[in-house]
Formats: sequence, structure tokens, C-alpha cells
Amino acid sequence: MREDTNVGIMPYKEKYAIIVAGGKGVRMGSAVPKQFLPLGDRPVLYHSVKAFMDAFPDIKLVLVLPEDHISYTQMLLEAFTEDRIELTIVTGGETRYHSVQNGLKQVESESIVFVHDAVRPLLTTNLIKRCYEQSLEKGSAIPVIPVTDSVRIIQGDDSKPLDREQLRIIQTPQTFRSDIIVPAFQQEYNIAFTDEATVAEANGTKVYLIDGERSNIKVTTPEDMVIAEALLDERMHDE
Repeated sequence: MREDTNVGIMPYKEKYAIIVAGGKGVRMGSAVPKQFLPLGDRPVLYHSVKAFMDAFPDIKLVLVLPEDHISYTQMLLEAFTEDRIELTIVTGGETRYHSVQNGLKQVESESIVFVHDAVRPLLTTNLIKRCYEQSLEKGSAIPVIPVTDSVRIIQGDDSKPLDREQLRIIQTPQTFRSDIIVPAFQQEYNIAFTDEATVAEANGTKVYLIDGERSNIKVTTPEDMVIAEALLDERMHDE
């Protein structure tokens, strides 16, 4: 795997946030896709987008939606009426890989690119800025948190414990310089591509981890919504 040796050569003037909103809300048990469910008094997706706006007001926002969810976009835009936000909306693809690939078509050269799950609404501006700074320095920033539960691997009818000290849970925004992530998504799709980091690695680029945040949860179940509401309420009271 090649090391990144081009740090500092390109100016990386632009910033892009590709926000992937592909969930159908099946595990949520809701007719409304989970990214559009209300969290506080705004859609879940609003909070994800707003965090990037607050971190970098000049950022270019690319929202990737399944074609059958485009009708919900008006709901999101209405939530941003006071913020005067500009969103580029792109239709998603068959898999997350193809959705991100479609979003990357909006990216111009010499930029830093964030790829974020729309249903991680509690990311902070601090995390976004740390990912940005590390990407400038090292080329990438993949947020992770330690595993705190005991973990076992299943092998047929047997199982064995894994050393959790050697494990990390992956989060987003996975952040890259454009000269790393754009070429990576030009390679042929592989089922092993579970996130942007695996795509970059398959293209021969070393990726670098960064400390994530425990509050940066992924909202996929009704229980997650309860937790997210509590965390958001606590955050608002602390401000």
C-alpha cells in the first residue's frame, strides 16, 4: 500500500460535504424515511447539514437521495428557510458506493471532501474541523471510537473472544483530499466496499484514523431516536 507523499502540494481551496441519505426507515417502523423524521423541531437530516454549515459557512453541500425520496426534499428545504442554505441534490445509486460515486461527480479538484451519514445528526463542529485539519495534513481522517463491550467471533457452532483493545467502531464524516477519494471511486465496485475508507485502501492509499465522538450515533431504530432526543436536549441546555 502506498503512503501518501503529496501532502502540502495542492492548496485545497474548496470544501464539500456529501451527505448520504439512503435509508428507507425499515427498522424504524415508520412510513417516513428516518432521515426526515422530526428530531427536536427539525428533520434528522437538518441537524447533519447544519453542523457542516456551522463549521464552514463556505462549504458546498451535496445531498444524495434515493429517487423515490426526492419528494421529501421540500420538507428539508422548508426547515432551512431562515438559514438561506443552498443544497445540490443528487440521485443515489444501487449501493452506498454508487450513491457516493454520484455525489463525487459534483466535486471539483483541489478540495477537501467529507462523506457523512445523514442519520448521524449529532456530530459536532469540533469533529468536522478536526477531520478537516487532519485531512490537510495526512490526506484522510476516519473517525473511530473504542469498543467497550466484550466481542466474540462466530465460527460455525463455536465462538471465540476478540481483543476489544484492538477494535474500533467506524463513524462518519470520513474525510479525504479530493485527489485521493475521487480516483478511488473510479475503480470497479466490490462487495467488500463497506465504507469510503475501504474504497480508498483498495485503490492503494493508506487511511488515517482520528478520534470520533460517542454522541455521534447513527439513528436506525426507535430506541436510537429516544437517545438522540435526550442528547440533543442536553446539548441545547448546555449552550
